Amino acid sequence: MPRKTRSETLDQYRQRIDRARRWRDQEGLDETWWRLNDLYRGRHWPRTTTAQRDLIAVNLSFSTVNVIAPSVSVNHPKIVVSANESENSDRAAFVEAVVNHMWRHHDFRTPFRRAVKDFLIFGHGWVKVGWKFVEQETSLSDMEQQEMLDQAISEVDAFAAEAPALAGGLPTDDEMAANVPQTAMMVVEDQPFVERVSPFDIYVDPEATCMDDLTWIAQRIVRPLEEAQNDKRYRPSVRKQLTADGGVNPMYAAQYLDNREYLFDEERVTIWEFYDIRSNTMSVWGETTDEFLINPLPMPYAYGQPFVMLRNYDVPDFFYPIGDLEAIESLQLELDKTRSQLMNDRKRYARKYLFHERSFGPEGREALESDEDGRMVPVVDENKPLSDVVIPMPQVPISPEIYAYSEIIETDINTVSGISEYARGAMPEIRRTATEASIIADAQNARASDKLAIVELSIAMIGRRIIQLLQQFMTGESTARVPNAPNDLFVPFSREDIVGEYDYSVEAGSTQPLNDTIRKQQAVSLLNAMGPLVGTVINPQALAAHVLKTGFDIKDPERFLIQPQAGPQTGGPEGQPVAPPGANQGPTRAPAPPMPPPGAPPEGAFAPTGGVPPELLLQLENQMGLELPAL
Repeated sequence: MPRKTRSETLDQYRQRIDRARRWRDQEGLDETWWRLNDLYRGRHWPRTTTAQRDLIAVNLSFSTVNVIAPSVSVNHPKIVVSANESENSDRAAFVEAVVNHMWRHHDFRTPFRRAVKDFLIFGHGWVKVGWKFVEQETSLSDMEQQEMLDQAISEVDAFAAEAPALAGGLPTDDEMAANVPQTAMMVVEDQPFVERVSPFDIYVDPEATCMDDLTWIAQRIVRPLEEAQNDKRYRPSVRKQLTADGGVNPMYAAQYLDNREYLFDEERVTIWEFYDIRSNTMSVWGETTDEFLINPLPMPYAYGQPFVMLRNYDVPDFFYPIGDLEAIESLQLELDKTRSQLMNDRKRYARKYLFHERSFGPEGREALESDEDGRMVPVVDENKPLSDVVIPMPQVPISPEIYAYSEIIETDINTVSGISEYARGAMPEIRRTATEASIIADAQNARASDKLAIVELSIAMIGRRIIQLLQQFMTGESTARVPNAPNDLFVPFSREDIVGEYDYSVEAGSTQPLNDTIRKQQAVSLLNAMGPLVGTVINPQALAAHVLKTGFDIKDPERFLIQPQAGPQTGGPEGQPVAPPGANQGPTRAPAPPMPPPGAPPEGAFAPTGGVPPELLLQLENQMGLELPAL
């Protein structure tokens, strides 16, 4: 089979993008995603009806998303790294410290949390993981130029001393001073990046059912025209041919906003990044060009295409999953209509009166229309009985079932979404026992655990790619913060220090919010469980520091602990010699105290005069609001 030319390859890629567009239009995917986005924003009514008043939107969709999202991605994750080979077991601990430091230092949590919100609203979210290298031309100061000149002169003098015969052809000091550059390229960024990509900007193979059977994936990027024309990564002969195509951010699409005139403050162009997974190549072209801006080249990253997909509720044999809002959309709209009908019915239910107009003068009519209590209404016509002069207009009462219908819909939304009143922060009208509340919480946690597992797997995949990027592109040295008691260590490392293949996982529940009450209860339980072992196999100082730090969030618990006093140096036990001061004795371990007899009162750390002072125990009792048992 003859090899395709670049022009034929570009035409083939364009046809793939066009088929993906037509498929998304036929399935109504973009329209559905816009609708769900409006559902989350509270724009539940069509824009043509916004002129009407009293259109109520009880936005339980907003509540549903913002109950789930903090429960699965509020904290920084604790990524755990395990070695695949025995020789890398010690190195795996340092790789774990590096990936967790990178996640915190570069704030990868922010774009990831935005992708989690896409994952809940649209049913899927996209995260792009890659390497960013940016250089910027900066002016050199007089001192920097003088340093460069001095270095050049010293190198020329050294060469002249080694080869005197060639000294006559070397440049003079004045010639070198005239050639000292005024500017230099400085590296601004040289690090991995994690960014959220809009679901509207990712196009995939319509025949795919999951990420594993994708044959290609593409990203649409809308850039200012001038910026794209000056991008030196693109071919110079092609980037100058770029012209504006009216491309805008997806949220400003024509079908979403009627008036876009204020958006066109600069010309824009659409750029396509196309990743051919079968041929393992990557290419870039513009919407208005007939040639590649970047010709097809091997995938720049060792792991292949750079996108990680967060998938919510999978649909069999369909690529795009469904989100939490799509399942409750019809119920949400019905709830809005019900509440709006109640509001309109209350407006109609106003007291009206039928009266003979000629029976009342201006004063009587004004008194009749007044809302003042006890007002006298004069009647002009005295020949008619008062019952015939004015009568109340009959009113149709509101059916009480309409109010109950609203509660039925809210119950259905809670059933479909799996979010209970407790999770929404509301107190249910039905009083439940502690056992019933626990059963409801367990059922909700089962569904939340599924989402938490998806989030943790995605974080582990991103962590793996971060280390692979460092192994592939890192040059020079960097620094990572390694947790250590009492103070963290800042350890420099290079690419050779993190080589190897590792398995990545996330510590269960590390991304969830911490419940302060449960954390304190766990600290008390730990004290109760470890009390009999304190002083024998448990270090009281380490236990107290752990309880203060993890149970009560005290950053420096060591300041509360009594430091052991060093006794005078005497002869060793049984006549053993004592090492002189300054000698390297290595780590020593104090002899374990004898085991207390059964039934004897506790001694050591938790005795009144042990390692934890009584005032610290009193402080713990005050913070927990309970009395600690005597250990």
